Amino acid sequence: MQRMGIGCQLYTLRDEMEKDVPGTLRKVAELGFEGVEFAGYFNIPAEQMRALLDENGLKAFSTHVDYTRLNDDLQGEIAYAKAIGAKYIPCSYIKPEDRQNPEDWRGIIDFLHTVAEEVNKHGLQFCYHNHEFEFETKLDDVSVYEKLFTTIGDNLMKSELDVCWVQFAKEDPLAVIRQYAGRLPLLHAKDFKRGEDNGMITLQLGKGEVDLPAVLEEASRAGVEWLIVEQDFCQIPPFESVEASLNWLKEHYLTKVGVS
Repeated sequence: MQRMGIGCQLYTLRDEMEKDVPGTLRKVAELGFEGVEFAGYFNIPAEQMRALLDENGLKAFSTHVDYTRLNDDLQGEIAYAKAIGAKYIPCSYIKPEDRQNPEDWRGIIDFLHTVAEEVNKHGLQFCYHNHEFEFETKLDDVSVYEKLFTTIGDNLMKSELDVCWVQFAKEDPLAVIRQYAGRLPLLHAKDFKRGEDNGMITLQLGKGEVDLPAVLEEASRAGVEWLIVEQDFCQIPPFESVEASLNWLKEHYLTKVGVS
């Protein structure tokens, strides 16, 4: 397998970030993560955030920006990402009220196409991070996910695939990884089980239903650059959760690529 970077999606540690950004970044580095993906900046100026990252030897490879923020302050988001050294800007989420019908989705696709052009013009790479609804919703007889990526060109928008949500939508994560190979620099390594109400219960890696060893093999072949640990809602204290997931990756991935 090729060597992929190991990152932490800071949304998992959002409560800790709210209380203590410097302390949270320091702890993430101490655990052994190589980089972080932001989900908000907690009022820390970009120059100060970059200094904190450098102090802890962390790479800010990506930063999540939701659809509303892309509408409201795209230039500000681009400037902040460049200042902290981030390469990727994934659209992280589209609220239900913004995607109620096919015409909403046509407008979304047009807007994201424009965003991708602007992001890439500044030397960054725009991406799209999925949930389940992009696979469950149809547009012109194909999934919205497929429509997004067939409409917006390969070089303009890449995929940040969340395998947990893919499987929750009853799709095959391995097939989707193969389909978007070469266009998939970021992958959210997540695990889950279905609750009694058929809802998602997110878990530490290796504790749920996702065939993660097979996912890692396919991700390596697909050209993924960063594996990103994320857990939407932790069942144990968040730092313990991300540490357990990182330890699972050390055992099941890093040792296979010669990293002790």
